[in-house]
Amino acid sequence: MAKPQEKVSFGERLKQIGQVFSFTAKQDKWFVPLVIGAVAIPVALTVTAVLLGLGLLWIPVGVLVTLLAVLIVLNLRSNAAMMNVAEGQPGAAASLMENMRGDWRVRPAASSTTQFDMVHVVIGRPGVILLAEGNPQRVRALLGQEKKRLSKVIGNAPLYDYVIGTEEGQLPVRKLRTTMLRLPRNLTGKDVNALDKRLGALMARPQMPKGAIPKNMRPSKGAFRQQRPR
Repeated sequence: MAKPQEKVSFGERLKQIGQVFSFTAKQDKWFVPLVIGAVAIPVALTVTAVLLGLGLLWIPVGVLVTLLAVLIVLNLRSNAAMMNVAEGQPGAAASLMENMRGDWRVRPAASSTTQFDMVHVVIGRPGVILLAEGNPQRVRALLGQEKKRLSKVIGNAPLYDYVIGTEEGQLPVRKLRTTMLRLPRNLTGKDVNALDKRLGALMARPQMPKGAIPKNMRPSKGAFRQQRPR
């Protein structure tokens, strides 16, 4: 089941906005000039309206318009900055899905290799969605294995798959959110809960990553002899 959203106090919300503001200013050189413009233009228009004798009512209107303009700039530029940072980072797709609004059940790296190729499984109203990250050739094989495994429990639920990347035929991270929101709502909330339980039971048994096991993870030669019954 999706966890209920925790209530955030006004002070905590302001702190979060400040953190986003600072992050965006460091990543985007145009952010601060755009914010200055978003403040200067409404203020100038408000001052002009007051000087022309149109009434003091324009002062609160100007304040509200200024705040709205700053928030719009912050939202647009912070999203772009986060996409730029996330692009190419392992696990970025799963992280973005976990922070999306709505009922999305995300299982990061449900299948993976030791070369950091991974397939994330997402359950939502559209159905089951597989998001693959890593080497295109290896993740294609990984996607095929995951489809075969999931076919045992998903029944008639729609299955979508995407390879995350910037090459032709791949889905860029910056377009992931809009692509997910455009998918049709094929399942009801009850269907999503039932599907989530079935997939949870299937994935309760962890899978070993595909590929060679690193030396520091291999058991010692005597480990198997010690476990052998006498």
